[in-house]
Amino acid sequence: MNNIKTEFTIKDLENFSGIKAHTIRIWEKRYNLLTPNRTHSNIRYYDVYNLQKLLNVSLLNANGYKISKIADLGENKIAATVRELVARNGVSSQASNSFKLAMLNFDEQLFNVTYNNLIAHTSLRNVFKNVFIPFLDEIGLLWQVNSITPAHEHFITNLIKQKLHISIERLQLTSPTNFDKIFVLYLPVNEIHELGLLYLHYELLLHGYQSIYLGQSVPVSNLLDVQKVYDKLNFISYLTVEPSKLSVEEYVSKVNDEILNNSDSVLWLLGKKVSELDDLEFKNSSVVAFKSMGDLLKVL
Repeated sequence: MNNIKTEFTIKDLENFSGIKAHTIRIWEKRYNLLTPNRTHSNIRYYDVYNLQKLLNVSLLNANGYKISKIADLGENKIAATVRELVARNGVSSQASNSFKLAMLNFDEQLFNVTYNNLIAHTSLRNVFKNVFIPFLDEIGLLWQVNSITPAHEHFITNLIKQKLHISIERLQLTSPTNFDKIFVLYLPVNEIHELGLLYLHYELLLHGYQSIYLGQSVPVSNLLDVQKVYDKLNFISYLTVEPSKLSVEEYVSKVNDEILNNSDSVLWLLGKKVSELDDLEFKNSSVVAFKSMGDLLKVL
């Protein structure tokens, strides 16, 4: 337990809750919502219970509860009111808060309980779209401001990948039913951010397609090995931080020269590096760029 993060600055609280530090101080002084501790050098810090309470308070406040009314509820009643609100409205923010706490404390059990509660009421598709994608955007920002470390990010993303792998394995028990296209999913060399690509693999299988998942860090030349087996392929790549030594346009030209030329195969691209392009149109008609995963899913 000694390695679990248990002390948080007010800036950490701001980053996790989205509530400005100035507002947190006002809530603390006027309504006694939080009870900070102090170090030997008189620096204020907050424990995990204060963080959890603030996350609950921010959820209630965002759903129309006045802060004065929340303060009158008392700590136990605040938690109970949050549970009632979630049960009534299915508020995904509470799941996000639970995932944050699971990530901070490397708590796999809390992650599983939260996930199972979500999946009992909706599909993995809805959980990924409405909870995981916004949550992953949030933790990306938390990492940038040093409220979490890469270890936290790796822990939580690996748990999400586990859930995707379980669902993918279930789909792979049935044969493809849609033979219009055969998809090959891969990431460029040194690209390891595979969560988006893995979810696309799940969606393709859900649509009945044959989807060949190559995964992380695949050299362009290796794509030829798949092309030797299948004549016409839909390659999909998700560009998050790679290619870094080439521009996206140069990378596309390389794939075109080595793989797409003199074939009926095509390449679909998406990801952060693609969405940052000013122009999503490539000279080669065999290459299509998508601004978002949602745009790609619309054409399946």
